[in-house]
Amino acid sequence: MSADLEALARAGVEAALAAGAGEAEAWCEDTTSRQIRVYDGAVESLSDSGGRGIGIRAFLDGRVGYAYGTDLGPEGLRTIASTAASVAAVADPDEYAGLPEVCGATPVEGLESPAMAGFSTERKVELALAVERAARSRPGVTQVENAVYSDSEGAAAIANSGGFSASYATTRAWAYASAFAGDGEDLMTGLGVGLARDPAALDPEAIGVEAAERALALVGARQPPGRRCPVVLDTFVAASFAGFIGGMLSADSVQRGRSLFAGRQGEEVAGPSFVLVDEGCHPDGPASAPFDGEGSPTRRTSLIEDGRLAGFLYDTRTARKDARETTGNAGRGYRSAPSVGATNLLVQPGHASLAELFAQAGDGLYVTDVAGLHSGVNPVSGTFSVGASGRLIEGGELGAPVREITIAGDLVGMLRDIAAVGSEDRWVPLAGSVRAAPLLLGEMAMSGS
Repeated sequence: MSADLEALARAGVEAALAAGAGEAEAWCEDTTSRQIRVYDGAVESLSDSGGRGIGIRAFLDGRVGYAYGTDLGPEGLRTIASTAASVAAVADPDEYAGLPEVCGATPVEGLESPAMAGFSTERKVELALAVERAARSRPGVTQVENAVYSDSEGAAAIANSGGFSASYATTRAWAYASAFAGDGEDLMTGLGVGLARDPAALDPEAIGVEAAERALALVGARQPPGRRCPVVLDTFVAASFAGFIGGMLSADSVQRGRSLFAGRQGEEVAGPSFVLVDEGCHPDGPASAPFDGEGSPTRRTSLIEDGRLAGFLYDTRTARKDARETTGNAGRGYRSAPSVGATNLLVQPGHASLAELFAQAGDGLYVTDVAGLHSGVNPVSGTFSVGASGRLIEGGELGAPVREITIAGDLVGMLRDIAAVGSEDRWVPLAGSVRAAPLLLGEMAMSGS
């Protein structure tokens, strides 16, 4: 499949040049995804979807045009290429537009699992049912709203008029469950999730039990008095904040003045134990690939290290604007032109277990869920106020469950307050592709009753 897509991408480039483009690039992809949703021991829905298409960028005298389509026959390619060249001819000039100076591919092992092909639909259904059974098996669980298995497999290829062409194939599988515990106003929810390259690597028992235990841990939650106290963010919450911060570290956000990190490179913005990197070539990363959406090799990019802002994420255009090199962070599908964004964000784990973080906190708050993060954070000032739930920490031990609380502060202040990072990190696909660990904050404002 990959070789066929690469040939189509090269044909798209040739068609764009024949239509009058000075330079051209084509991205071709073929993907298939499946979702199985079960409820109360039966299949509720089963769906398959796929997409196969090509996107072509045409460059002409400092202008760029883009077009895409799904007709990959000779006439279809000519039509798409001609449209891209026509758009370029009338587009506004862009001094930063153009192909990357250097193209290439980083070797990344294990992106495609051969085991995916050996898993029948019946086995995938059984996996989803096993997730639900595990969640329902815990005493106190009153409902399992969602138990879902999903996977995807596909290939992507790129070619450009500079002579570069490459392709890769990838597979992914994931499952999750949402469980409820308690009744009436005390009804609480918990989420369990797992992801891997193929379904054989998923643990349905662990996913279902995680959903159940997260819900059961909050049964009987009440609103506590407000105060300032140490706070431990669990892995899910830490991943949500890391994903949001990663978006603010894209060069496009910085250049548009829509990021509080603009102009702060080299400054101290976090506690020394907090390290955040973007790694588009991580072998286990859900967003990993050998090259980005422009054909630049993926790499590891340090964002926050030793407490200081180390850099930003660039694609070719934003890198030229800042007179820097691309970091290989151009993301795309065939329906859209490349744009800069995070790939796999990694919070470097520390050395403390979760129990040791609680002990360090003494008396504080363990946050296991936040609501409204993206609407509750101002990306320019960094101030935030979001709803939260979790458990009190009393004498270094987990205490009573709490809900209807608000945690507030500013992102840089929060990052500077990180006193320790937990040792137990994991992939959390809730805010992009993030691998995070629990975080201990020295102090945060908590409002309650």
